[in-house]
Amino acid sequence: MRTKKSSLAWLMDLLIPLVALAVLVLFNLIRDPEFFRVTIEWSEGNPRLDGNLISIIDSASELAIIAMGMTLVTASCGGQDISVGTVGAIAGAIFVQTLVRMGPISVLTVIGALLVCCLGTILFKLFNGTLVAVFKIQPMIATLVLYSCGRDIGYMINGSATEELASPVIRAIGIRIPGVPVSTPFLLVVLVGLLLFLFFRLTNIRLYTQAVGVNQGAARLNGIQPTLIKLLSFVILGICVAVAAVIGVARMGTLTPKTLLADIEMDAILAVAIGGNSLGGGKFRLSGSVLGAYIIQMLTTTLQNMGVGSEHIRAYKAIAIIIIVTAGSPVIKSWFTAMKNKRSASADAASLKGVG
Repeated sequence: MRTKKSSLAWLMDLLIPLVALAVLVLFNLIRDPEFFRVTIEWSEGNPRLDGNLISIIDSASELAIIAMGMTLVTASCGGQDISVGTVGAIAGAIFVQTLVRMGPISVLTVIGALLVCCLGTILFKLFNGTLVAVFKIQPMIATLVLYSCGRDIGYMINGSATEELASPVIRAIGIRIPGVPVSTPFLLVVLVGLLLFLFFRLTNIRLYTQAVGVNQGAARLNGIQPTLIKLLSFVILGICVAVAAVIGVARMGTLTPKTLLADIEMDAILAVAIGGNSLGGGKFRLSGSVLGAYIIQMLTTTLQNMGVGSEHIRAYKAIAIIIIVTAGSPVIKSWFTAMKNKRSASADAASLKGVG
């Protein structure tokens, strides 16, 4: 019985994004019955899945990974980090320069460069986290500094050179591993999600994060350190940004700080909101944020297939997202709850009257 209740609660929390996803799926099926058709193509003797659905799953990978980290910062701090894209440019520069200096590109050098990249993003995110957790600055204001200058720092680290990372290992990270039909970026989304799931399952960090987001004072009285929890959230976000940046660099095979993870900040925040998470902190679901990321990418792909120009896509996305977010707002939820309670009360009254 407890399992059924928890499953029902999970579905209710994800009701809005699931409805939005269903609407998009139905619209695309009516507009183009072949929209979700998946085919198997062969490239250099290796099978690969192809189609709009595969493109959506692949293209949303960076957004899904960053959205998971953004969810934790939002839950613990009650605010959002708007510097994830620009710090991603810094991460990309660190990754490329470390890789170039370590010699020939191999699996080991890529892993080493990734670790250095993670360390760099953790330090930058700890800077943001310190402003938020120690100096009590609102997250969006605290992260505005790196939002403004992050890409310039990326250019400074990378210099004027545009390094070409022509390597089978880089290609395998950005596209797919030979013989594996599913894209590597999607596999990395699964890996990051699985690691976070195990981390929360084996520790009490999920509970502590939600407690801090709901009431810091009460959390402190219960022995939880809000400062440490907030800093940990920024550390995890930093690692997510590093992984997303490496995927972005591997896709292009080079680094352009100006375009790497460009405008991903707002999409990440919207993915968190669409996923049913409170932007004011507290209870969160990573699965909702990941679902929100795929909804945003499906909307983008749908508009592209309809012939909407790239300069107009963000306007159409904004309209659709406003509708989705408004539908999941506390006001609308309260209204539906009140209507449900009113109907239940009427049904109970009618039942009592019939008995009498």
